[in-house]
Amino acid sequence: MKRIAIVGNIGSGKSFVAKNFKFPIFDADREVDKIYKKNKFCFRKLKKALPKYVHSFPINKVNITNAILKNKKNLKKIINIIHPEVRRKMNLFLKKNNKKKMVILDIPLFLENKLNKKNDILIFVDASKKEIFKRLKQRKNFNLKLFKILLKFQLPLEIKKKKSQYIIKNNFTKKSLKNNIIKILNKIKND
Repeated sequence: MKRIAIVGNIGSGKSFVAKNFKFPIFDADREVDKIYKKNKFCFRKLKKALPKYVHSFPINKVNITNAILKNKKNLKKIINIIHPEVRRKMNLFLKKNNKKKMVILDIPLFLENKLNKKNDILIFVDASKKEIFKRLKQRKNFNLKLFKILLKFQLPLEIKKKKSQYIIKNNFTKKSLKNNIIKILNKIKND
């Protein structure tokens, strides 16, 4: 089984790229949403760590955002509670799909959390900051201050780019993006 990890900047289109590979995807953002809605163990830990912000179950993401905006050290607390559960879910996903030719890992802090293995194939989604910002501002829950805090937790883009075997230039036109994905997929299959 080949593990393909999609890396890049916040809002660069990583999830869109991941979906277009047409292989099983581990979507960390979706798993975090499920944790907030269904995982009472994580809720109790977050309630203890952030009593001013986390009061009721299911967890309201607005409260999590407010905790981070009030004190960026709260982000570290949240990561320390949520990340082990995301890692556990990823391992279950990998076990379940171990007979597949390829799996796609759509995990925002993939390299930062040292989830990469030696043989992983990294694909960097490269998009202009101007385009990314334009798209992010269209999201109903976009918060510039939160965006800047989250950026500080990421490795510099140049390091991610350097570590990647492939680069997909995302100009946010579906046709050219899909063509690039097909080309990369063919190269990966032939390696």
